[in-house]
Amino acid sequence: MPAKVAIIAALPREIAGLTQGTTAEPDLRRRGIHLHRSASAVVVAAGMGSARVTLALEAALRDSGVELLVSTGLAGACSPETVAGEAVEASTVIDAKTGERFHCDTSGPQRVLVTSETIAGLREKARLLATYNAALVDMEAATVARLAAAKGLRFRAIKGISDAHDFEMESMSRFADARGHFRTGAFALHTALRPGSWQSAMRLGRESTRALTQLWTELRSVIAETD
Repeated sequence: MPAKVAIIAALPREIAGLTQGTTAEPDLRRRGIHLHRSASAVVVAAGMGSARVTLALEAALRDSGVELLVSTGLAGACSPETVAGEAVEASTVIDAKTGERFHCDTSGPQRVLVTSETIAGLREKARLLATYNAALVDMEAATVARLAAAKGLRFRAIKGISDAHDFEMESMSRFADARGHFRTGAFALHTALRPGSWQSAMRLGRESTRALTQLWTELRSVIAETD
């Protein structure tokens, strides 16, 4: 049986460049889990946070032959050296809540990714840099890493950087629904009514789009390695 990679993200937008020509499994989609399959990959997005990414992992691992788990999606930069609009791979993942550390299966540069329970603002990014020497922060990678370790699977964390270390915007956690999906319409309306936030919102949109384009290129290479 050929080996497969399971690519786990939070939001459907974060995997859109990998799923053209495939259809999300209908039964799972009704539960807010967007799962797509190809011959060599399972690609899933089920929402932000630990509980939702656990559901994504459970769905992905129903497929036989998965040997590598990849935590992916957008993340925030914590250090000036981590540039918004780029895709980067972590060498170590740290759970900010428990302090657990997980090694990533990569020979690339040493970069620490810290997983937080909420979307990190400017002060939290600075704290994570000072405490952990964090290069970037997300909300899901530690959960994926923990399950990979428990199952004896290889693990990588490849993220697109949506916002720089000095980027600040009003907390966006309020725009997550009960299933951990981002309420884009509510965010757009909220922003439209606050002209002072327009410039930041446009910057975030531009850099997120650039980051995802690079991220999908990196992930296609990972998938091709298993073909």
